[in-house]
Amino acid sequence: MRLLLVTRQFFLYAFLVFSKPRQLDSESALYDAAIKILMRRAHSVHEMKKALERRCEDASLVKNVLARLKQNGYIDDARYATQFARQRTEGRNQGKFRVARDLRARGVPDRHIEVALDEVAQQTDEAAMVRQRIERKLRSFRGEIDDRKLASLYRSLLRAGFSADVVRRELRSVTREEVPGVDQEAETE
Repeated sequence: MRLLLVTRQFFLYAFLVFSKPRQLDSESALYDAAIKILMRRAHSVHEMKKALERRCEDASLVKNVLARLKQNGYIDDARYATQFARQRTEGRNQGKFRVARDLRARGVPDRHIEVALDEVAQQTDEAAMVRQRIERKLRSFRGEIDDRKLASLYRSLLRAGFSADVVRRELRSVTREEVPGVDQEAETE
């Protein structure tokens, strides 16, 4: 009986949270919805288009609202990419490859991504960020640092979006050990 009650609550919750939003049929209502969406966080043009398409089936209304948002300066992919890249590199210490991948997933064009990454790269030092992440991770390790722990650290830095050359160089300098390259690992297997 309890299991049945729990599953009903789950389905009710899932229905309320994941159901399709109320459909809007006027441009002013759709524009107000877009403003409310932007009040929560910034969105790329692609993300905003998808959010508006969920709320309205009329493509011309969505197109008009997007044009109005662009004209008023509320959505701009170049500005969004720069802010996103700065926040991810400074706030989360992520590398340029991870930031670029996340921006592409949000529908930002490559030309804006490249400009944003170049601008952020001038203000940050990738090697310093890698050193900082290595030192923080090494403090959490218990015991001796063996090859398994070193490989785990190497993979986590690659997942964070840093280039393999910088990661290998910084790992070598911090641990004073030879870090195998990707080509060398493939030969030993």
